[in-house]
Amino acid sequence: MDDAYSVQVTSADSQESDGLERLLALKDADTFLVADGWGDLKGGADGLFDHDTRLLSRWVLTAGGARPSRLSSGVSQDNVFFTCDSTNRPLPPMGGRSAPAGVLHIERRRFVRDRRMFERVRMTNHGIEDVLLPLAFDFAADFADIFQVRGTLRVQRGVSDPPTQDGRRVTFRYTGLDGLVRTSCLAFSEPPARLSGTRAEFMFSLPMGRRIDLFVECGSEACDAPDETRFRLHALAARVAMRTRRRRGASLRGPRSPRFNDWLDQSRADVALLTTDLPTGPYPYAGVPWFSTPFGRDGIITAWQMLWLDPSLAKGVLTYLAVRQATEVSAFQDSAPGKIMHETRRGEMSALGEVPFGLYYGGVDTTCLFVALAGAYARRTGDFDLIRKLWPNLIAAVGWMKNYGDIRGDGLISYQRGADTGLSNQGWKDSEDSIFHTDGHFPKGPVALLEVQGYAYAAWQAMADLAETMGDERQTEWAQQAERVRALVEDRYWMEDEGFYAIALDGDGAQCRSIGSNAGHLLFTGLPSADRARRVTQRLLSAEFRSGWGVRTLATGQVRFNPMSYHNGSVWPHDTAMAAAGMARYGERRAVSLLLGEIYAAAAHFHLRLPELFCGFERLPGEPPIAYPVACLPQAWAAGSVFLMLQAALGVSIDAVRGVVEIDDPVLPAGIDRLNVTNLKVGDGTVDISFQQMGLHTVVVPRRREGPVSVRTLA
Repeated sequence: MDDAYSVQVTSADSQESDGLERLLALKDADTFLVADGWGDLKGGADGLFDHDTRLLSRWVLTAGGARPSRLSSGVSQDNVFFTCDSTNRPLPPMGGRSAPAGVLHIERRRFVRDRRMFERVRMTNHGIEDVLLPLAFDFAADFADIFQVRGTLRVQRGVSDPPTQDGRRVTFRYTGLDGLVRTSCLAFSEPPARLSGTRAEFMFSLPMGRRIDLFVECGSEACDAPDETRFRLHALAARVAMRTRRRRGASLRGPRSPRFNDWLDQSRADVALLTTDLPTGPYPYAGVPWFSTPFGRDGIITAWQMLWLDPSLAKGVLTYLAVRQATEVSAFQDSAPGKIMHETRRGEMSALGEVPFGLYYGGVDTTCLFVALAGAYARRTGDFDLIRKLWPNLIAAVGWMKNYGDIRGDGLISYQRGADTGLSNQGWKDSEDSIFHTDGHFPKGPVALLEVQGYAYAAWQAMADLAETMGDERQTEWAQQAERVRALVEDRYWMEDEGFYAIALDGDGAQCRSIGSNAGHLLFTGLPSADRARRVTQRLLSAEFRSGWGVRTLATGQVRFNPMSYHNGSVWPHDTAMAAAGMARYGERRAVSLLLGEIYAAAAHFHLRLPELFCGFERLPGEPPIAYPVACLPQAWAAGSVFLMLQAALGVSIDAVRGVVEIDDPVLPAGIDRLNVTNLKVGDGTVDISFQQMGLHTVVVPRRREGPVSVRTLA
C-alpha cells in the first residue's frame, strides 16, 4: 500500500487533467526537490534545493535522443518516493537495426535523504531482440537563491567555477557574495561513455528479458560511488523516518469509507513530510516549494490544527520560536523586544541582507498566536514544565503586545512596516492588495486587523488562565485586558447595517468595511457575542462566501473581488477550517459538517492533497474546482485543515489537567457512518473512542481505556 502512487497522465505529450503540468515534491529536513511528471528539472520553479539554494537546476533524461513516453508518475502515499514509469520511443538504428517504440520499460525512482537526491533508473527490455539503448542526462547547477527562483532580480552574483569531472562524478562550485563556497556533486554508479560539465551519455546493452540499473546521487557534498546497497539502505532509512513522523499521536479512521481514509492518510503524510525534526523538536515547515522553512504563523496554526491528536508539534513550535524571540528594535527586520519570528531563511540573499527574511519579524499576529497556543497546549497536555520554561518568553511576548504592538495606544494591535523591503500587509492575508476600503483604496497605517484582535484576546485569556498555576499575581490584570479587547472589537469593528465585522481599522481609526473571511478567525477565538456570531455564521454560509468548495476569502460583490486572486476571493482550506471551528464553538456543528464535505469534495479533485489555495469560482455540477497555478503543494496548514474540522465536527475538547475528554453534540461528515480515534493520549492515560451514526444521532462509545482518563458526553 505504501508503494502505491497516483497515475497522472497516459502519454508524454498530454497535459494534466486540470490543464496544468503539476510539479511533484519530495522533502527531507532542509532539502527538497520539485520536478515535473517525468522527474525532469528544467530550471523554472523546479530543482533540488538545500538550505534555500538550488543545487541542481537542470536534470533531463533522454532515451535515444528523445524524451521517453510517460505511462504514469506520482509520489508514493507515504511521500517518500517519486516514481515515473515510461517507455521508449523508436530508437535510432544501432548496428543496422532499430528498436520499435514500447519495448523498453524505463522506471525512474528517487527519494531525498541526508541532504542529497538518490535516483535509480531501471531499464528493462520486454522486446524479442537485444537492444542498444543510448541514454543521456543534461544537467546544470546554478546555485540560485530561492528568492531568485521566485523572481527577485539580483544586480550582482558570486562566481561559478567551471565544473570538474573525474570519470563518473561532476562537481560544481560557486563562491557567493557572502563569502561562502557552495558545492554540488553529481555522481553515477557507472562511468558514462562521454561526460562533460553539462551532459552524461551512456550506451547500455540490454539483452531481451533482462534489466539494468543505473544509480545516481546529487548533494552538497561529494559521495562514494552510488550503488544498489547505498540506495537500499538510505531508502529504508527514509521510509522508517517518515513512518515514525506519521505515527506520532492519535490516529483517525473511517472504516467504511476507503476514499475518506485515503484523504486522512494523505493529509497526515503531508504534515509528516513537511515536519522537520530540529534540535528544539518537530517543526512543520510551511510548504513546498516557496515556503520550505520555519514560518511562525504557519507553524503555530498547523500545530494548533494537530494539537488534539499530536501535541508534540505544538511543543516543538513553541520551543523553536521562543529561542528566536526578538530582543531588539530593527526596522529592517520589523523586530522589537518580545516579538515572535515570522520567517527565517538560510540562503545567500538573506545572509547579505538583500531580503530581510534571514530572521524576519514582520507578522503582526504571530506573537499573539504564540501566547494563545501556549495556553491551548497547557490545557491539552498539562505539561507545565514546558510552560515554566517558556514563562519568560510569554511575559516578553505580552510585553510586546502592550508596548510595541499597540502602536496607537488605543488597546488594539496594529502594524506598519518598518522598512520598504518588508511586507506591506502583515496578517495572514499578506499580499499588497488584500486590505482595502469599500472604494478599493488602501488604508493608511497603522492598520489594526480584525482577526489579530481575536488572537490578542485569546492570548490575554491564556495568560490569565496560566497565571494561577505559575503563581503570577497578574491574573486579574490579564483577564481584564482580555475583556477590554473584547469590548473594543465589539464597539469599533461591528457594522450593524452589514451584520458583520469590518476587516480592519485604518490609521485614523476608520473602518475598512470590506466583507472578508477574517471574521471566521474571530469566531475561532470566541470573542463575538452569541448573537453576532450567529449573524456572522449565516453570512459566511451564504452564497457570498461559499463557493461550494469552501469559504472564499472575500465576499462576492466586494470591489476587489477576484476568484483568481491570492487573497481576494480564492478559497484557502485552512481559512475555511478556522471559520468552521469558530462556528462549532458557537454550537454550529451541522455547518461544520457541511463545510467539511465541501473541502473533502475539493480534495478528491486534487488527488486527495489539498493545495495552499484554489480559485473561488462557483461550484458547477460535474465540474472540478479550478487550481491556483502557483499554489504550494503540499502545504502544512492546508493538510492540517481536515483534522481541525473533524475536531470541530466531533465536538472534542481535551483537558489533560483534569484527565477528561469532553464531547459536545458530535456530528459525522455526510456519508461517514463511523469514525474511530485510537491511541488518544490524555495526561498519563490513553483512550480509544468510536463515533457511530445511529439514525439522526451520533453515538459516542469509549473503547480501550488505560490510565486516569474519562470520556464525558455533554447534553
